[in-house]
Amino acid sequence: MKLITTVAIAAGLAGLAACNNTPQENAADNIEANADNAADQMTDNASNVADNLTDTANNAADAMKDSAENKADAVRDSADNSAATNTH
Repeated sequence: MKLITTVAIAAGLAGLAACNNTPQENAADNIEANADNAADQMTDNASNVADNLTDTANNAADAMKDSAENKADAVRDSADNSAATNTH
């Protein structure tokens, strides 16, 4: 019980000590916090852009493959039809 009380008192005193910052220290803390938030936002935005570019490239590649497959199938079908009509 003594240990819990001691830890609780120490935590309370640490909290009070943090509240006694000077206005300059508070302003400096705010500047750092704002810069951290802006940097995090910038990183998140860059990550989103990269994800979108990757998705767009993947979609374009899939469309190209599908188009090539369709053209190849058309050529094969044409050859099959040609062979079928030449045998009659």
